[in-house]
Amino acid sequence: MGSPGLADLLFGAFALMLVIEGLLPFISPPRWRSVFEKALQMSDGQIRFIGLSSMLAGIAMLYVFLT
Repeated sequence: MGSPGLADLLFGAFALMLVIEGLLPFISPPRWRSVFEKALQMSDGQIRFIGLSSMLAGIAMLYVFLT
């Protein structure tokens, strides 16, 4: 078998993200509910900042591990 293509890598990364995202609701549903209740109280700007920070951290990790 050859090395995986870009589509395979993206599909694998998406699958891994779903597994990680599913851990908290599976392990501790009350904690997961609490996190969402706190998120509902946040402003749009706060949520956007968290999203931006997460994207930048992901890009930085990709840069470090792929170069």
